[in-house]
Amino acid sequence: MHNNLPENEKALGIIKTKGPQTLLDLAAAMEITVEGARFHLLKLAKEGLVTATTESKGRGRPQQIWALTDLGHARFPDMHAELTVKLIETIRSTLGQQALDKIIAANGKTGLERYMKELEGQAGLKERLKGLAAIRTREGYMADFKKEGEGYLLVENHCPICAAAASCQGFCAAELKTFKAVLGKTAEVERVDHILKGARRCAYKITPVE
Repeated sequence: MHNNLPENEKALGIIKTKGPQTLLDLAAAMEITVEGARFHLLKLAKEGLVTATTESKGRGRPQQIWALTDLGHARFPDMHAELTVKLIETIRSTLGQQALDKIIAANGKTGLERYMKELEGQAGLKERLKGLAAIRTREGYMADFKKEGEGYLLVENHCPICAAAASCQGFCAAELKTFKAVLGKTAEVERVDHILKGARRCAYKITPVE
């Protein structure tokens, strides 16, 4: 779940999946004392992986909110980022955008077939979401889902192909298309958070269809 981080960097995984956290929340999540959590955070801050801001809420004392820096986000790898971006640029420049679109579509089709095979027999929306989140987590997306209102929210806390997606957003379009196909006519799928648009995560609103 936390990308197999060493023990002294577990706070990074918690902040990555849950967003900016208070010291108390981090201590509780790490199951250590507040002083222990502070020790870890100060060490991570010295390494440039986290940073703290102070927020005032109501009449209580101001709280420090800890968040990842760009260097902290980089601790969660973007698989073969440099090579992938170079390949995308080469395909686009030598074969054209249309050829690149066909390659992305073919890759999406292969992925969809694999997802459908793995989710075979899981008929209910919740069961399919659970299976989809598990697959995406194995692929490095740190995915999870939760009940929200009448539907669900599928969250991907990390994008292991972020550099490739930034270079060619066809990957993001293919991802959304795949999710819609996997869930079929049982639900509507809408992307509500997008890492490439500045969000800390990608999130999808899943609305059941009667």
